[in-house]
Amino acid sequence: MEIAVVIILLLVAVGLLLVEMFLIPGISIAGIGGLLFLGGGVYYAYAFISPEAGHLTLVAAFVMMAIAIFLFIRSKTLEKMSLKTEIDGKNDPLEGVTVQVGDQGVTTSRLAPMGKIRVNGHIVEAKAIDDFIDQEEKVVIIKVQSTNVLVERSSETK
Repeated sequence: MEIAVVIILLLVAVGLLLVEMFLIPGISIAGIGGLLFLGGGVYYAYAFISPEAGHLTLVAAFVMMAIAIFLFIRSKTLEKMSLKTEIDGKNDPLEGVTVQVGDQGVTTSRLAPMGKIRVNGHIVEAKAIDDFIDQEEKVVIIKVQSTNVLVERSSETK
């Protein structure tokens, strides 16, 4: 009878831990319950059967968990849970904006080193090439990259 109790406790523990790992990840009642049932099964074997049975139960618990995880991963269940769509769009922040090297603009936010500038009537993201540039400072574009604009402080004053 004691062996049946240990087996039931271990099976419930493995089930709860699998639910925790694959269905409701995080630290939840299923995971805590699974650990408690696992510990309870091992404790029950040590306390009410024999130390040898406790050792065997401990090893069996680890083996059962390894087999359960292996079989679950090999099954098609994970494929049903995974996302199969791909994102094929791209973000082009300079699309429709005409900025060229040498254009002058004004910072609308502090460039530390990234921030926003107003140039040719457009607001674009820019990166200060050497140091921080405060808001409302004049800047000059020194390089245009695919996603941002590199600027430096203009030699002209505000």
